[in-house]
Amino acid sequence: MSAALTLALLCAPGFADPAAEPIELFDGSSLSGWTPVLSKDDVDPATVWSAKDGVLSCTGKPSGYIRTDKSFKNYKLSVKWRWTGTPGNNGVLVHATTPNALGVWPKCQEVQLASENAGDFWVIGSEISIPLEGVPGYEKMVQGRRHLNFVDGAENPPGEWNEMTVICRDATITVLVNGQLVNYGFDSSVTEGSVCLQSEGAPIEYREIVLTPLSGDE
Repeated sequence: MSAALTLALLCAPGFADPAAEPIELFDGSSLSGWTPVLSKDDVDPATVWSAKDGVLSCTGKPSGYIRTDKSFKNYKLSVKWRWTGTPGNNGVLVHATTPNALGVWPKCQEVQLASENAGDFWVIGSEISIPLEGVPGYEKMVQGRRHLNFVDGAENPPGEWNEMTVICRDATITVLVNGQLVNYGFDSSVTEGSVCLQSEGAPIEYREIVLTPLSGDE
């Protein structure tokens, strides 16, 4: 990554300390405040999602997600996750609105959690730009709906906990994995909606899901 691009990313909106109090989206023992959505209507969500001792567990099958009952705009979201079996695919969805925009998935911006690809953007019924035009290899960074992250090796080994931070301010989205800046997008066509966690094929655990509203001119 060029020095100019690095500086641009570090100056991206949303890096200042937020002033508001954090909101615990997961209470550690239930799905209170969340609504499950699955691709199969005949499956009990309780067989897919379970909560105990501060950990939210997901079997990964069938595909689907849980979404917050509340809608959010301008915030910093922190999510810790780890794989509990063979690592696979998953993601955090932000600004989720219209259901079934692409199969079971709602209109949103997906921030990828897939093993070795955490931090990629996948647009779902939406659009976003990344600041790489003119950088060598740019044409390889945008692959249809997928916008690759800028950094390899930010994830911990499978089975260990990772932390993703997603900072959404207006039409920008900044992503850090384990404290390392991995992606930045601007001109997002969606800027407000629910937060969702995916069930997408592989068993995964989440904990410490915290959203801090951003206010003022940070």
